[in-house]
Amino acid sequence: MKQRYVVFYVSIFILSILVIAGVIIPNALENVTFNIQNFISTALGWYYLIVVSIILVICLFLLISPVGRIKLGNQDEKPEFSRPTWIAMLFSAGMGIGLVFYGTSEPIGHYAISSPTGEIGTDQAIKDALRFTFFHWGVHAWGIYAIVALSIAYFHFRHNKLSLISATLQPIFGDKVNGITGKSIDTFAVLATVLGVATSLGFGAVQINGGLAYLFDLSISVWMQFIIIAIVTVLFLLSAMSGLGKGIKILSNANMILAGALFLLMFIFGPTLFILQLFTDTIGSYIQTLPQMSFRIAPLNEDIRGWITGWTIFYWAWWIAWSPFVGIFIARVSKGRSIREFVFFVLLIPSIVVFLWFSAFGGSAIALEHNGIAEISSLSTETSLFGVFAQYPMPLLTSITAIVLIASFFITSADSGTYVLGMMTTNGSQTPGNKIKFTWGVLLSTIAVVLLYTGGLQALQNMMIIAALPFSLIIALMAISLLKALQEEAKQLGIGRIKKRETHK
Repeated sequence: MKQRYVVFYVSIFILSILVIAGVIIPNALENVTFNIQNFISTALGWYYLIVVSIILVICLFLLISPVGRIKLGNQDEKPEFSRPTWIAMLFSAGMGIGLVFYGTSEPIGHYAISSPTGEIGTDQAIKDALRFTFFHWGVHAWGIYAIVALSIAYFHFRHNKLSLISATLQPIFGDKVNGITGKSIDTFAVLATVLGVATSLGFGAVQINGGLAYLFDLSISVWMQFIIIAIVTVLFLLSAMSGLGKGIKILSNANMILAGALFLLMFIFGPTLFILQLFTDTIGSYIQTLPQMSFRIAPLNEDIRGWITGWTIFYWAWWIAWSPFVGIFIARVSKGRSIREFVFFVLLIPSIVVFLWFSAFGGSAIALEHNGIAEISSLSTETSLFGVFAQYPMPLLTSITAIVLIASFFITSADSGTYVLGMMTTNGSQTPGNKIKFTWGVLLSTIAVVLLYTGGLQALQNMMIIAALPFSLIIALMAISLLKALQEEAKQLGIGRIKKRETHK
């Protein structure tokens, strides 16, 4: 076994066992994953809250720190991609399918079905629904992505290390990152990435199926979802073969155009004034209560603690599981950016876009139900978006646009995933071979199919939370390693002393 491909073969072996178990004993696999997930969510929810909050604080520190002037590469390095294309690429990889999948269903669910504060159907419930949706999809999520991406980009472009998770931990483990320790770390990263991406592919297939069923009276079934995954797999493999500068770049820009068009249609035909007012009010309450929400575990209220486990802890695990994939991808396209520019755009710009998205789609759904026009909360998660479109002008156009957008996000996520997994399993190669990418593309789709077969969305969520736990420890170590390396470089460059001299003058 070639040393370069150790992580590839070990990861394939472990994931193959998972696939075989899912086919042969699906019920047993579902039961096992549920029990493990339930233990992690119940016993370690407090841990997730603390780790993710600390990560966000570190990002905010880097945003205002003097080390923010350091570039990811040489100080005279020019970015490879324009800023609009760069933002489109990180956004498409970062949230894509999930944003469309939960854009309507999460706010309406918090408002009418299961409130984060226990109060449903009221004016206060509307505010709580949007505030906690902002919390789940805002700076905490992007903080996780930012710290992983920044660590990889800094060590790779600034110190010429391999573009691997393990390489970022050299300040802590030394040369051990080149041996079994490093290979184990990269294998954990691969497993978390595969399960995180496969989960999102499953979400995409379910929602495309739901949209087609809602519009054309087709059946919602696992077999229909299998067919959708098979068709999209062919499309994203064709894109993956074209390389980073073509397929992913073109699709990412197309995603932003489609998402922008869909947002404008919803904003114009929906309750425009209500959307703007809801966005403004929720931004204020989100900022005011961010510390309290960040550490909210409700030790004395079992019902609310159950809500936190099912929503907040699930999301923190999802973002952690996605972070090696998104982190490596964002790092790869961020050469030439300063640390301050990187943190600002990765942390804040996507969060604002997300807030606007949920205000438009979630706000429109809530307005329909609150005013007694339509009971959107009675629809399934995958069809609620299309139920909202049905109440506004041009429902067929908006619904078809949404399906195309989901498919495009599906292709982009899988395309990016095959590229990143190829890098991770070929010792950090910037140009992994098509055979490696093809193998990962087929395996990603296969795992999505198996997880849907073994228990639908719940099985997907269970596996993701399980995979996120070990990688959360790795992220914590990456943050420590990055701060340690930046402190050393700041001393060498005299960044702190420069600031003192300028103050003295």
